[in-house]
Amino acid sequence: MNLDSALGLDREPHGSSDDPDLLDFSANTNPEVPPGVEEAYREAFAAARSYPAEPPESFREAAAAYVDCDPDAVVPSPGGLAAIRAAIGLAVDPGDTALLPAPSFGEYAREVRLEGGDPAFASADDILDADPEDHALAVVCAPNNPTGTDYEIGELERFAARCRAADTVLLIDEAFRGFTDRPSLAGTAGVVVARSLTKLFGLPGIRTGFAVATGELGAALARARRPWNVSVPALSTGAHCMRRDAFVRETRDRVRAERSRMAAALAERYDVTPSEAPFLLLDVAGSGRSVDRVVADARDRGVAVRDATTFRGLDSHVRVAVRRPAENDRLLAALGVNGEPEADSRV
Repeated sequence: MNLDSALGLDREPHGSSDDPDLLDFSANTNPEVPPGVEEAYREAFAAARSYPAEPPESFREAAAAYVDCDPDAVVPSPGGLAAIRAAIGLAVDPGDTALLPAPSFGEYAREVRLEGGDPAFASADDILDADPEDHALAVVCAPNNPTGTDYEIGELERFAARCRAADTVLLIDEAFRGFTDRPSLAGTAGVVVARSLTKLFGLPGIRTGFAVATGELGAALARARRPWNVSVPALSTGAHCMRRDAFVRETRDRVRAERSRMAAALAERYDVTPSEAPFLLLDVAGSGRSVDRVVADARDRGVAVRDATTFRGLDSHVRVAVRRPAENDRLLAALGVNGEPEADSRV
């Protein structure tokens, strides 16, 4: 990263609304948090008067059990994006190319450019068929944001093998994989897995996450990590959350059922992309309304949805989160389905 690279880039747009009058479907965080998390956070206050343990073994052990890997392979980070930045910073030098999915999380390309590299985009649906040869890095988001596309473990393992053969680092962003029952790639040779506790546990403001890598990659990430890079309360609450197996199961069941119900209702009016994630991508082109109109009409009805045209390759899409059943009913009404009257068809 250098001065010119940083000055040449704008911030990436993201979901989330701070308007207390709006029900927020623009961000993909769980509306529920694990039981006991507030108490765990408060109990960490006394310990916060000292530096965090270095290395933070309790957190690493909880993370290892959570994704089924060796604790020594866990590198704590202040959120999943920090893990992504660390991996890209190690893999990409000026002039390198990185194979990235599109449409997908915009921060991948931004981080590559910050390192002086050049993104090379491939369809998110077909990223595992792309050739990693001659790229310093390949990135897969599993499930992908904003499409919700996920990949079978065998497909990911075969792509990881091709990346190893090409001497290409593979970064797998598993920010939403906890919403599925599919195993993590954590601990796979040549792979850096980035995990966020923001989404599944509904705690975006605490900033807790981790990377997992083995061999030289793991050693480099561990040595490059700044000491005390995650706060005591974040480490304590993160470890607490990752041990709440029942909460994870209940969340998966709720999201799966509600996502199916919402997709069926929304398909009456919009083209809905099949999803394995806690959100749905809607193509509004066939509804007779523009994205701006859909977003504005939803807002007028007290609901915030994500304008997805900021994702590369999308020009007529919005993304909506999957929340609690009653809240999801409000979204359906705001988007003019499930028996609601037709909204203004102006474009």
